[in-house]
Amino acid sequence: MWIVPVLIVAVLVGVDQWTKYWAVTQLKPVGNITVVEGFLDLTFVENRGVAFGVFSGQKWLILVLTAAIIVFLLYFFVKMPRTREYQLVRAAMVPVLAGAVGNLLDRLFRGYVVDFFEITFISWPVFNMADIFVVTGVIALAILILFVIKEEPKIERKKDD
Repeated sequence: MWIVPVLIVAVLVGVDQWTKYWAVTQLKPVGNITVVEGFLDLTFVENRGVAFGVFSGQKWLILVLTAAIIVFLLYFFVKMPRTREYQLVRAAMVPVLAGAVGNLLDRLFRGYVVDFFEITFISWPVFNMADIFVVTGVIALAILILFVIKEEPKIERKKDD
């Protein structure tokens, strides 16, 4: 039961770490590569904060918060009901967990997160594969919570007089 999610997390973390390795070894020396003019560049960035640079330079706070999020996700992964709807929630949690682990590994071993995708037609922070995993997982979770998971109607029992 746990082997498939664990393998998927491992593969996603592997993809994230491989792309970051590529960015460090190939992109960092040149700084920037235009992929699609006016749309997408690959730009090497050492992100020492979290989303939008929040908590920049607060490595230990970010490490503790990330570790807490990972523990929280694992706890709920185990404790959720085994119904079809919650299996979907577990599936949506997998990329969130992989993204959190991927960025945690960067912070632990590099002291910063490697970001390199830059959307150039709007002003948006540079991001990486782990960020993509987290965002897609959170969007899937929101859709499931808002539109799929329904509370069972409570049946009121009539008292016999």
